[in-house]
Amino acid sequence: MTAPRQFEETVRRRLASMTEAERGEHEEALAVARLALQIGEEIRAGREAAGLSQGELASRMSVSRSMLARMEAGGDGATPAALRRAETALELPATAESTFLS
Repeated sequence: MTAPRQFEETVRRRLASMTEAERGEHEEALAVARLALQIGEEIRAGREAAGLSQGELASRMSVSRSMLARMEAGGDGATPAALRRAETALELPATAESTFLS
């Protein structure tokens, strides 16, 4: 199962067990997590399109390879700022979405 698909399945299970009040609080955190996954996917796609390894892109971004791996997985550091750093390191123009998310 892919990470986004697994993520959505986990969300469905958790929401089913929540009260209405808990669901409201959960929505904001869920939006942040979905954004992080999307950013991670964009960073990975850009790196792969450029034919770079994680180590090579990490070096260009001045982060560790393990930090880049976490970003690509939608974890720690998968922020709009990280997406802009990856775009700069890959010498790509800023995407409309990353500009919008500033």
